[in-house]
Amino acid sequence: MNRAQLEGFMVPRVGVTVDIHPHDLPIALIGAAGSALALWADAPAEIAVPVALLIVLDIRVRRRHRRT
Repeated sequence: MNRAQLEGFMVPRVGVTVDIHPHDLPIALIGAAGSALALWADAPAEIAVPVALLIVLDIRVRRRHRRT
């Protein structure tokens, strides 16, 4: 693939680390219960599910700088 074909894709960058870990159990249960309640109340799944994932998962993006 050349650069034009990769334009729309997400590509990794040097020095960027993305860590995804589940939160502790009480927070995970709160996120799951919140998403179930939102879906039960007829909230769109396109909104309820990503919000629940943000509550349940601990997502950290770190950037390392190169020292010159």
